[in-house]
Amino acid sequence: MGKDKAFLIFLVEDDPWYGQLLKYHLSMNPDYDVHLFNTGKDFLQQLHRQPDVVCIDYGLPDIQGDKLLKEVLQFNNQIPVVIISGQEEISVAVDLLKSGARDYIIKDTHTKDMLWRSILNIRENTGLKQQVEELKVELERKYDFENSIIGQSDSIKGTFRLLEKAISSNINVSITGETGTGKELVAKAIHYNSDRKKKPFVAVNMAAIPRELVESELFGHEKGAFTGAMTQKTGKFEEANGGTLFLDEIGELDLNIQSKILRALQEREVTKVGSNQGTKIDIRLVTATHKDLGEEVKKGNFREDLYFRIIGLPVELPPLRFRDKDILILAKHFIDLYARDNKVKAPSLSGDARTKLMKYNYPGNVRELKAVLDLACVMCDGNEIMAEDITFHSLKSGQGDFTLTEKTLKEYTADIVTFFLKKYNNDVMEVAKKLDIGKSTIYNMLKAGEIKNV
Repeated sequence: MGKDKAFLIFLVEDDPWYGQLLKYHLSMNPDYDVHLFNTGKDFLQQLHRQPDVVCIDYGLPDIQGDKLLKEVLQFNNQIPVVIISGQEEISVAVDLLKSGARDYIIKDTHTKDMLWRSILNIRENTGLKQQVEELKVELERKYDFENSIIGQSDSIKGTFRLLEKAISSNINVSITGETGTGKELVAKAIHYNSDRKKKPFVAVNMAAIPRELVESELFGHEKGAFTGAMTQKTGKFEEANGGTLFLDEIGELDLNIQSKILRALQEREVTKVGSNQGTKIDIRLVTATHKDLGEEVKKGNFREDLYFRIIGLPVELPPLRFRDKDILILAKHFIDLYARDNKVKAPSLSGDARTKLMKYNYPGNVRELKAVLDLACVMCDGNEIMAEDITFHSLKSGQGDFTLTEKTLKEYTADIVTFFLKKYNNDVMEVAKKLDIGKSTIYNMLKAGEIKNV
């Protein structure tokens, strides 16, 4: 399911020995966090923790199983409840299932195995339901090119024309462009306007994955395939089956992994690490890089055969400095986004502020413009952003001012991220959302020492 936290199971059983037996059996799955309660009262006091599944003994001494089921469903009718009972009366089981119980298991020698299978089914169904809900959210978003990729300049209109060709076929697409030009946004626009839009869109930043884990991440692995492989893992190629796989920064891959990706694309099949059994796949591949892959091929850093396999329809995203007409359009869009996210009235731009925005070169492209406007919205007083609220050459980062011309784009980006980490109290998720970057990007910058917790 790809959850960051453990799968939380609440087990309510008044027989201490039997409860420990069931807890021990379920805890054999390292993904499960099992909590045992001896009374219904103790259990209800912890229900606010929102368990992923609840297993209840029907014959508890303090609260009968049917009443406890009702309490759980009144609290949150999305929590799956499994009833375990010594009663074999079919009418009791039918009534409980009609009342909302997800499963009814008889206490006998097979109980622990039946409970294991029941929870496994619940977990898989919950995962599928979550994927469906996430897909609905994605499909409800406006991914029309003119709505998701903001702009009216000639250069961006040229990009629109290429994207129209991309969605009318199943050809692979390779996106190039400077950092911050919106490569993943374009990949999503292609997917959600194609006939694959009801299938998964899976994005992978190749630069954010440790080299030794890339193969497992892309192709999956079998349990015990290597040290630490406690369970079987499905790779990104399989996750994207039927849909679109977006490999960002593909130019960062080493030659060994390149050859395995080439084979997967040629054979339309992937093999998990530690397995000899292949799995057929049907994906649309979209790749992105800020590098010139043609030059990388000449240098021997990128396989020529893979280059021609993935190049498909090339889409080069123009840098913001070539999109003069779009700067103020994007500025208004980002100001409106800030106002919506922070539940405030959107400020306007003064004439001097507009002039200042138009004169800047934007080495960080659209991503930089968003960061600048977010900061300007914070710094402005009243309902209007003035020129002095817009800072390019210096940002108050807690370390004194810095001058853009004295730093590289990488250093400038680090200063922006540091500024927002300080503003949002080191909340990486919030900063990633505000700057429209992956949280893995921030973690990798922290790991590499490019930025520090403040």
